[in-house]
Amino acid sequence: MFWTAVAATGLAGIGGTGLGGGIACLLRRDSPRMVSLLLSFAAGVMTAVVCCDLLAEAVGAGGRMGLALTAAAVLAGHGAVEGLERLLERRGAHGLAAAGAALAAAVALHNVPEGMVIGAAFASGGREGAGGVALAAVIALHNIPEGMAVAGPLRAGNLPRIWALAAAAATGMPTVAGAALGYQMGTLGPVGLAVTLGFASGAMLYVVFGELLPEALTLWQSRMPALAAVLGIVTGLMVVYA
Repeated sequence: MFWTAVAATGLAGIGGTGLGGGIACLLRRDSPRMVSLLLSFAAGVMTAVVCCDLLAEAVGAGGRMGLALTAAAVLAGHGAVEGLERLLERRGAHGLAAAGAALAAAVALHNVPEGMVIGAAFASGGREGAGGVALAAVIALHNIPEGMAVAGPLRAGNLPRIWALAAAAATGMPTVAGAALGYQMGTLGPVGLAVTLGFASGAMLYVVFGELLPEALTLWQSRMPALAAVLGIVTGLMVVYA
């Protein structure tokens, strides 16, 4: 059952984000308008995932101190990714390339507790592990727009398709490590879960509001990026609550 959990989680994590990255890589990037719409859509998806899934779970998991722990972790995540982006810029990565790398790191971080949940479901879901399989399928669906959100800025920042796709798929790898840990030890404790999810949320919010949306509006000063962001939020809601 352990290896079944690892295999299912690998398909959900790496396969889901890789599929999303592949979709983003197939879209044109030679049109500023297309890039603007892709960035806005990715920003909307991540906003929905953060606000309706990660933050809600973090606050609920933290008990009485959930709100305070989550708020502190969000600010820490924001500051950490801002620092990471500045470091990347010093090493030659600028603009959307740096933003995409920062977002990839944030997505990878939040995939660890997701994998732990899948592993724990397999460990406690009976002989067939039906609960774990169902949960892995849901998370695979959930990871597709996240892969698009990672690969989109990287492609817009002129990274070759193969590297953007590889980066998107790689963000799903921590899910497998999380599943192995979750199968053996159960899920993260409430404080650890609140801090981890809050930190990842702050990191993503920094990239969304500090990089993706401003760049989208710079590329196309129109109302269409706003519509694309709203469609991204709706897509994220459908994935979260499906």
